[in-house]
Amino acid sequence: MPAETHVEHTPFGRDEVLAIVKDQLADILEIEPSSINEGDAFAEDLDADSLALIELVEALEEEIGERSTGFRIDDEDLEDLRTVRDAVDYVVAKLG
Repeated sequence: MPAETHVEHTPFGRDEVLAIVKDQLADILEIEPSSINEGDAFAEDLDADSLALIELVEALEEEIGERSTGFRIDDEDLEDLRTVRDAVDYVVAKLG
């Protein structure tokens, strides 16, 4: 099978998902990833508005979707994602 068409289904570890969430969020919010903590609330602690969260979802779907075919975050689940930990737990559970 040619390498270009083969997608490696490497499972993501929780730490890797956390790093991806922090990196993507830092890029969107233009802050340092090291300033983001797992317990931070998107709105209250990071001043992330709904547009920033939509950008985060799209970035996660793109990056994780490259290694896990068909990965999507359901629109109806967005309101439940209030903290960095919520997002990480959600992604880990979806990949489970």
